[in-house]
Amino acid sequence: MRFLQGMQLQLLLAIGCLAPAALHAQDLKPTVLFENVRIFDGKSDTLSAPSNVLVRGNVIERVATSPIPVDRRADTQIIQGGGRTLMPGLIDAHWHAMMAAVPLPVLLTSDIGYINLAAGKEARNTLMRGFTSVRDLSGPAFGLKRAIDEGLVDGPRIWPSGAMISQTGGHGDFRMPYEVPAARNAALSRGEAINGGVIADGEDEVRKRVREQLMLGATQIKLAAGGGVSSHYDPIDVAQYSEGEFRAAVEAAENWGTYVAVHAYTPRAIQAAVRAGVKVIEHGQLMDEPTARLMAERGVWLSLQAFIDNEFSNPKTGESRAKQLEVYAGTDNAYELAKKYGLKVAWGTDILFEPRMPAHQGAMLATMTRWYKPSEVLKMATSTNAELLALSGPRNPYPGKLGVVEEGALADLLLVEGDPIADVKLIANPEKNFVAIMKNGRLFKNVLP
Repeated sequence: MRFLQGMQLQLLLAIGCLAPAALHAQDLKPTVLFENVRIFDGKSDTLSAPSNVLVRGNVIERVATSPIPVDRRADTQIIQGGGRTLMPGLIDAHWHAMMAAVPLPVLLTSDIGYINLAAGKEARNTLMRGFTSVRDLSGPAFGLKRAIDEGLVDGPRIWPSGAMISQTGGHGDFRMPYEVPAARNAALSRGEAINGGVIADGEDEVRKRVREQLMLGATQIKLAAGGGVSSHYDPIDVAQYSEGEFRAAVEAAENWGTYVAVHAYTPRAIQAAVRAGVKVIEHGQLMDEPTARLMAERGVWLSLQAFIDNEFSNPKTGESRAKQLEVYAGTDNAYELAKKYGLKVAWGTDILFEPRMPAHQGAMLATMTRWYKPSEVLKMATSTNAELLALSGPRNPYPGKLGVVEEGALADLLLVEGDPIADVKLIANPEKNFVAIMKNGRLFKNVLP
């Protein structure tokens, strides 16, 4: 009996010793304290008073104007902000992680291993430009996302759409002319084989392809609803898919708790998609007033890009150049209509097949001052784009609040040399002006002593 009592006493003592460790498990998380920073919180038009921000683990634990005491452990980092600006990580709502940095011929002919390595390098570059999250709007990005999430590669958080779903001859049909007509038992095209874009005709086939992308891990679905600049066989004015086909895609996505976005420029393409329940229009540069009004009535998002004929435009020739100029001519009007009807506007770059262009990602964001105040531009690329990411609902791979600097939010942060509200062009030179870059509580860059 004494032996059993002794064993019980030792067990109670052991539990007593473990309890403090459990109680203080929070304190064992890596800690970073930003001292003396002015905060752009992702929502305000001005910077805060000098403040301090405590990050514990991957979460912003405390924001205060008074000093924040911390334990001076070996894994505690204190960053003296010196009055610099602390802001949320930037979000690109229309990115192509697998397609931005490789030309189209490379994508269609090279070994997929090479393409993945090129995309991995560009993923790190994307993060080092201060873009801590991207919404990937077509491309075989599932493997890259997994590698980033597991720490094999540095890069942003990725919300992948998987393959863009297109009708025959549509924006996502990159087959060569000699592959048409296709036999019923024809092998997959190169675009389909690498899951860059898949072809589906008819409601049943569209529903099947949507379900396949969801199975692979898509956080939202993308369909091509109209002609495109980069595709060879579809003029800009062409409308693609019927309302029934859109509705099949929407139903399949909604069964998984997420939504459908569509590539569309023209009123006919946009309106058909909106009537079928599509939640986000990508592009929309050629919309008219009735289309904007319909989108406002249905609460549909406009994911619009700053497509203008400037130094950041993708070089095109021939018919593609003519289509490109037509789109550029509608950009100002699209932003005016979006403002007039109070549309929820997201921002993204949509860089495709141009290895020199990703380096200008931040500079392309800065051009948005053509239509918006600097504070509005920054809000769009942080808290507003984060709202769009949240539309994925239960398919959101990164639960938690993003795009803001506030207690309880995920710690995706940039420390900026200067005030980006006063000079938004600071974001165009991230190598010089982003002195610290944090994603999920981990510092990927810190040049301060």
